[in-house]
Amino acid sequence: MKRLLGFLFLGAASVATAQDRPVPYWASLASGEAMMRTGPARSYPGVWLYKRRDLPVRVLKRFESWRLIEDSEGARGWMLSTMLSDRRTALVAAGSPREVRAKAEEGSRVRYLVEPGAVGRVDDCGSGWCHISFGDRDGHIKISDLWGVAPGESFDD
Repeated sequence: MKRLLGFLFLGAASVATAQDRPVPYWASLASGEAMMRTGPARSYPGVWLYKRRDLPVRVLKRFESWRLIEDSEGARGWMLSTMLSDRRTALVAAGSPREVRAKAEEGSRVRYLVEPGAVGRVDDCGSGWCHISFGDRDGHIKISDLWGVAPGESFDD
């Protein structure tokens, strides 16, 4: 990497790597307001105005600086890539409150319960569990209790 006039210059290879990420992949909303449109341009009508930073979305396609995304309710539309972040987040699935445990194992102590619809930041998943943070509280939750992580997915951010 080179520094050029006080700015970090990553070079074409780094930019290409980010663009070559295979779809589908998970992302999250980078802004507190992000518009989903019917097509990949500002001239297309807006269909949803999301007002929830960190909401997880699934990126299905790329077209120039636009991404075809899907939300947790199955709504699909186009969003500018600048409205998206690589930060991994997950939405607690519908139903009853879910257990967040001290360790990534079934018999571990329950630290607290989290309501469906809560959005947390995920930084480590594997063996059917994710480490998740809701503000200053953290713990482990089953992948099956989340939308924003694929079943069987493993990663360490």
